[in-house]
Amino acid sequence: MPLQYVGIALAIIALYLISSIRILFEYQRGVIFRLGRVLEEPKGPGILMVFWPIDRMVRVDLRTIVQDVASQDVITRDNVSVKVNAVVYFRVIDPLRAILEVENYKYATEQLSQTTLRSILGQVELDELLAERDKINRRLQDVLDTQSDPWGIKVSLVEVKHVDLPDHMQRAMAKQAESERERRAKVIHAEGEFQSAARLRDAARIIENHPMAMQMRFLQTLVDIGAENNTTIVFPLPIDLVNAIFAKVGGDKGVGENG
Repeated sequence: MPLQYVGIALAIIALYLISSIRILFEYQRGVIFRLGRVLEEPKGPGILMVFWPIDRMVRVDLRTIVQDVASQDVITRDNVSVKVNAVVYFRVIDPLRAILEVENYKYATEQLSQTTLRSILGQVELDELLAERDKINRRLQDVLDTQSDPWGIKVSLVEVKHVDLPDHMQRAMAKQAESERERRAKVIHAEGEFQSAARLRDAARIIENHPMAMQMRFLQTLVDIGAENNTTIVFPLPIDLVNAIFAKVGGDKGVGENG
């Protein structure tokens, strides 16, 4: 009987030791509380012995956590109501502080991300929110990283995913974009007219100094007209030639009358 009790006791001890074995993966650390007091350094990775009920271990994941920030109603600085959602990338760099300084670091980071998103976007105008997304993302990251640092959390990236505009704002922005395109088209057309006038002025100066150039241009125009299947030919007549003809006719008529 005594040997039988010894065997049972040994079996119970063996089962207790086996049940006390904990295995932590490479990306995990274990914060162990012994009689309510935390050990100085997190344990792991590898095999650990956690002697229940004296010890209690809390597992902490060191991998980057991707957390979606729910859509938030934001009023921008120019009093435009929009809905904005974002995504936050963060990880635990100090397991002890992540467990001791905050009750639930994931939930705390999520709530902090929502309030920070509303606070920061409320300080910018709508055009800045739409055009300078990278600048706003960096600002959100800096604020979140600073506020979550006492919890042993490192915020590595914040990205604003979607900005939901009201229907009337979408229509107004569409009109603004259309007006901007029309303005650019008019400016480009005016610039083209200006350049064309400048080229024509330069060409006129060249022709003025070389009278034969006008004749060559006239002949070239006739060639271009003749290349088409046209039945009508416009024959330009220089004004100087017409004046000379009229002057000649007038002179001859005066001589005849006198004779």
